[in-house]
Amino acid sequence: MASLNKVILIGNLGRDPEVFTFENGTKKMSVSLATTESYRDRDGNRQEQTEWHNLVNYGQIAQDIADRRRNYVKGDCMYVEGRIRSRQYVDAQNVTRYVTEILVDKMMSLGNARTPQDPNASYNAYASQQQ
Repeated sequence: MASLNKVILIGNLGRDPEVFTFENGTKKMSVSLATTESYRDRDGNRQEQTEWHNLVNYGQIAQDIADRRRNYVKGDCMYVEGRIRSRQYVDAQNVTRYVTEILVDKMMSLGNARTPQDPNASYNAYASQQQ
């Protein structure tokens, strides 16, 4: 049976992207993205729940962000496509840690924190370009 590992997120950057260059010249981009869900509880009160996603990329997206770092800052609304990846490692205290991250295939700005705009309007403009 076939399988699919695909993630689509629209959210806000939780910090400025970090770009690291390895000795061989390969770049790694990492950043956090917040997605917030709003709903009403049983009493009719509005509630919000925020999920934080760790985004990483080792390819062209990392290079693009390195080249235009000033264009991506904390708070920017982003459209992200990628896949979920889980891994484990042993830290300096010899404790096994588990990490779940999104390996980014596509990332584009839908609006920035410096010029606020309706993220739905930006997404609708993006969606109409894709058709």
